[in-house]
Amino acid sequence: MNKARRNGLGIALTMALVSMGASALTLTSPQVVEGETLKTQQIFNQWGCEGDNKSPELRWTDIPEGTKSFAVTMYDPDAPTGSGWWHWSMINIPADVHHLQLNAGDEGGKLMPAGAQMQRNDFGFHGFGGACPPPKASPHNYQITVYALDVEKLGVPVNGSPALAGYYILQHRVGEAQLIAPTKARK
Repeated sequence: MNKARRNGLGIALTMALVSMGASALTLTSPQVVEGETLKTQQIFNQWGCEGDNKSPELRWTDIPEGTKSFAVTMYDPDAPTGSGWWHWSMINIPADVHHLQLNAGDEGGKLMPAGAQMQRNDFGFHGFGGACPPPKASPHNYQITVYALDVEKLGVPVNGSPALAGYYILQHRVGEAQLIAPTKARK
């Protein structure tokens, strides 16, 4: 096989593999700006933190073909636990929903889209738990991610952990978008 043909075959194979991976979504929020600290609304209201503990309004576009549902998470990989900290996990968001209103992660779930399900966060309740890094910590990189999924329901029990939901999310992901907000919530 000549060199030009090998190169062309390599490029075609690379493009095919890239197209089989997760596609890009676009995620925006009036409250969360990529690379900027979270606002007081998204700060926890216990454990020495003084915020409003409201999940941000989120909107996603550029939906990948084959999307049958969405999941949204907020995760802190910098938490000093050895396994990070799950602040929020909402799964089974219907495919026709491309927006979560401010405080959709309210502990009671009254603003959650019909059919969606929230998992217990690492604070111990089903809902959004805002940012609250330990005293004297460097800013933590809070990751708010929306995932497009190829199934309508993940089949995770309501009392399943966010890590279990994350396992299923990654098995069914066809696209994702993320906002990272480095935040030091304490004064």
